[in-house]
Amino acid sequence: MNYQSTLENIICGLSLGTGGKKPSLLMHACCAPCSSYVLECLCGHFDITLYYYNPNIMPYDEYALRLGEFDKLLAAFPVRFEAGEYESETYRAAVRGLEGEREGGSRCAACFGLRLRRTAEKAKKEGYDWFCTTLTVGPNKKAEVINGIGASLSSEYGVNWLYSDFKKRGGYQRSIELCKKYGIYRQNYCGCRFTT
Repeated sequence: MNYQSTLENIICGLSLGTGGKKPSLLMHACCAPCSSYVLECLCGHFDITLYYYNPNIMPYDEYALRLGEFDKLLAAFPVRFEAGEYESETYRAAVRGLEGEREGGSRCAACFGLRLRRTAEKAKKEGYDWFCTTLTVGPNKKAEVINGIGASLSSEYGVNWLYSDFKKRGGYQRSIELCKKYGIYRQNYCGCRFTT
């Protein structure tokens, strides 16, 4: 499946609600750098709330640094922002027994599943039309794995999943340019202690 083409088709098929209201989107935000391009791409089509839920990021000082970088994006994009709880023990439990797995393997899939499940739960509880993630901007993040998890959670929770492969069509490169423009810190690892 070409996830980027699927995204473009979804966007073309969107219709405005009553009073010209855009559909609501709860966007799991892995970090400000990846969020930058995705916001540029989607702000014209959705009423967006960024949701920073990343208990995988260690140490806490790194988590807090990444969280603080969103202030720079919020000054540039008309979106709402919510930070979830920092639940490092929940992350450790989700990947227990997978610590030795290579990057991009089953440990990462478990981590994606944890973060996207929390996003889907929130989207369902708060009545969002759609949910998605910025994770597919990352050049080492497998869009088929992320979209598979998202689609499964969409079926489970009854909230539309926005398919994507944001690294396509120059998305990753554009995120680098936007970070330079807004002075956003770009980390050099995904966040979990097993990749440092």
